[in-house]
Amino acid sequence: MDADNDLHYYYLMKAWKQNDYSSFNFYDAHDINNIYDKSEASIKAGLQERFRNTKVFVLLVGEHTRYLYRYVRWEIEQAIKREIPCIVVNLNGKRSLDQDLCPALMRDSLAIHISFNAKIMQYALENWPAQSEEYRRNGETGPYYYIASVYEKLGL
Repeated sequence: MDADNDLHYYYLMKAWKQNDYSSFNFYDAHDINNIYDKSEASIKAGLQERFRNTKVFVLLVGEHTRYLYRYVRWEIEQAIKREIPCIVVNLNGKRSLDQDLCPALMRDSLAIHISFNAKIMQYALENWPAQSEEYRRNGETGPYYYIASVYEKLGL
């Protein structure tokens, strides 16, 4: 995510997780092992450690995300290399690949593209890892999205 412009979306996700009335839940890799100096090498070493335990990679895509190379592009590369199921969350509400905003490296990669909402994000966290594994076994790649009836079933 673009921490300079989209951090409030990340905090909102954390609030969804804390809400007793919500089924939304995720394990937040950004909360572990966050003691390191501010050098790029140190930060990437900490991120490498997190990736070893990552089950799903969630990319929040806002207006500026596609321009971020130092860490965001590197994290995308790590997720793809490690074949971690990828969920691309469009902060503008779009429910499929946003060609204009999605980082180029992620556009043709195996990923599910969804809108920013707790219900669809929880659905993707619960279902996409198995779905993406099946697609990967069949040699499929590229952007995927949920059809309108999935959103409707979730009340969206």
